[in-house]
Amino acid sequence: MSQYILTGGDIEPLLEGLTVFGTGGGGSPLFGKAIMENDFKKGRKYVLVDAQDIKDDALVVSGGIMGSVGAIDTMDMDSVVQHWEERFELAQALEVMEELLGKKVDYLVPFELGGLNTPVILSLGARAGIPVINGDGLGRAAPETQMTSFLGHGISLTPMPLVDDKGNVIIVKDSQNIFFPDQVGRWMITNAGGMGANNHYPMSGKQLKFSVVPGSVTKALKVGKAIINSQDKQESLVDVVSNSIDGHILFRGIVGEVKEEDRGGFLHKIVVVKGIGRYSNRRAKLIVKNEVMLCQVEKRIACIFPDLIIILSSKTGKAIMSSRLRKREDVSIIVAPCHSRLRETLKSSQGKSAFSPARFGYEDLEYSPLEQLCENRGGSKES
Repeated sequence: MSQYILTGGDIEPLLEGLTVFGTGGGGSPLFGKAIMENDFKKGRKYVLVDAQDIKDDALVVSGGIMGSVGAIDTMDMDSVVQHWEERFELAQALEVMEELLGKKVDYLVPFELGGLNTPVILSLGARAGIPVINGDGLGRAAPETQMTSFLGHGISLTPMPLVDDKGNVIIVKDSQNIFFPDQVGRWMITNAGGMGANNHYPMSGKQLKFSVVPGSVTKALKVGKAIINSQDKQESLVDVVSNSIDGHILFRGIVGEVKEEDRGGFLHKIVVVKGIGRYSNRRAKLIVKNEVMLCQVEKRIACIFPDLIIILSSKTGKAIMSSRLRKREDVSIIVAPCHSRLRETLKSSQGKSAFSPARFGYEDLEYSPLEQLCENRGGSKES
């Protein structure tokens, strides 16, 4: 079985790439850095394996940290990481899952790509001695637990153990409603300081192979390396990011109006960007639910979740977390199609419901692929 062992030198580029694919959410890369540096300091090993290399009868589970990106951003990262040396909620959730299933887990797979939620699974794997799949359930980040390729390919989200930082444990054993497990989790974290951990999507190696977004962790690492390697060159970092993810630059402008609130365990935000340069006299509107879910240029829908809407600093080329989008920031908006495996998910009734624009307040809107939206404006690759 081929393995990729991450090293200390991978921390910076991996986090750069994960933040890009986090599309505004997925957790802070500063948090991820604190986790990874602590683990390497303690001699823990991050082992990645390809999905196609594992046995069909292997037991695989997913999991991650639940919380509003706004609430998590206010936490003292070093204190949380040190607390995890005494009691790691993610490890406790894994133990509960193994008790429920009556067997040991063979592999872990990240729920999503993000600056926090990918490193925490790597950390869990290193602590438990369990290899981590080089892939995830989205190829990006998403705000809700049912929003994965796994669910859309017929894999059950439950049972789902939930553990908060106070040590409370809730188990969602089963659910007839795909939204219920996430709703229980949001209630729990809202009443427990804003952050908790879960474990979910128990599956076989065979199921993993046809549902996972493959190779996504090392893809994020590759994108991060491209960014870092171009920092001292004349090439625009915004162009580097766009080209490395097969995306295109949709808009550039200055952040104007910002409305935000933490509600129901999510950061909700509306951001208006006033165009500059070739985009003068136009405005882009961003709808955020932890991640950037929709971009509208004037009255035209330009990109819809789960296709990727990535906000970069126009000056540094760095991806910006949605919680840190502030007035007067000069930003570039990049859009890119989501992975084909996620597109497959949207063809199933459960997947279509799980990813519906109604989940971020647009009940009358249906998903349209980015390519189709581009065609509707005349086939141009730029707005």
